[in-house]
Amino acid sequence: MSQEGYDKLRAQIKQLEEVERPNVIQQIAEAREKGDLSENAEYDAAKEAQGKLETKIAELKAQLADAKILDPSKITNKGEVQILSTVELRNAKTGAKLVYTIVSEGEANLRENKISIKTPIAQGLLGKKVGEVVDIQVPRGTIQLEVVSISF
Repeated sequence: MSQEGYDKLRAQIKQLEEVERPNVIQQIAEAREKGDLSENAEYDAAKEAQGKLETKIAELKAQLADAKILDPSKITNKGEVQILSTVELRNAKTGAKLVYTIVSEGEANLRENKISIKTPIAQGLLGKKVGEVVDIQVPRGTIQLEVVSISF
């Protein structure tokens, strides 16, 4: 994962632990004050929210523990598509230009044109060089993409 992705993940965990967790604890405390817990829907909802929050925190911490930070400056073969590559593509059929950055699963964000290394497009592009045309199987069929440029 990139340093940026690692930092975002750490910030998300901090937000959940320092802001969200105290809010849920406060909701549980307020629900407890309302009396009988056996028939208290607010208490049940707050406890369920707490369980989901703790699960999410644990999952993110596990992801962070398994993360390896990749340094783009240490990538040796910059002439081919690999993780952390920003790839400009041209659809051979329509001529449409696309630009994607290939990132780890946790960093993928289509709004930012960051696609997971596990997507069919990224898998089809790995190892390709500028000028190569590749057929990639996507849910809507096969698309033909030409690698126009690669940067890091």
